[in-house]
Amino acid sequence: MGFDGFPQESVAFLAGIREHNERAWFEAHRDEYDAYYVGAARDFVIAAGERLRAIAPGVHADPKVLGSIGRINRDTRFSADKRLYKDHLDIGFPEGERKTAASAFFFRLTPEGVGLGLGAHAFDKARLPVFRAAVADRGRGAALAAAVRQVGAAGYAVLGEELKRTPPGYPDVDGEREPLLRYTSLWTVVEEPLAAWLQRPDAVDRALNHWQAMLPLHRWLVDTLA
Repeated sequence: MGFDGFPQESVAFLAGIREHNERAWFEAHRDEYDAYYVGAARDFVIAAGERLRAIAPGVHADPKVLGSIGRINRDTRFSADKRLYKDHLDIGFPEGERKTAASAFFFRLTPEGVGLGLGAHAFDKARLPVFRAAVADRGRGAALAAAVRQVGAAGYAVLGEELKRTPPGYPDVDGEREPLLRYTSLWTVVEEPLAAWLQRPDAVDRALNHWQAMLPLHRWLVDTLA
């Protein structure tokens, strides 16, 4: 059918699950979940995935739940928060395998708005020392600093979990590279309020414009850490 935008019903469903986070309400509104959560997300994944491959040829766009579409069920086993369902829709496009990709493009729809970004939300134990070694390398570290400057100049903050102190063992790293060593994850994101563009096919254009502007960070992560 093609992507026509996220209808108002998608946002209404998310607002409903926030207010009525219980199995009985979800089951009574399963048709809305199928049409306006899964269905709308599937169409977006197909449309955006085709466009993303022009700037990230290795990107994976899998139009199903547990593919590019995040599951709505929460894992409550080890959480004090026992709500059964997420009140947002997450969509991800990793460049590489979903569980091991160095960076991914992401889209989140909430009852309040949209978050669009890319990057790595955590460096695992194997990747963290590789990241630090790359930052410590003068050439690759300078390339990351340049990517951070370029993304910042386009209006996006580069974020991530940071250590309070620079890890030991890198005495020769200074200047722009030194604070980058503190990161244990690295991403950028922009938040947009709900607006009419979300309900139109050009929501894909808006997402691609943001991702294109953020691309230097993604390219460094994939080219260096994949």
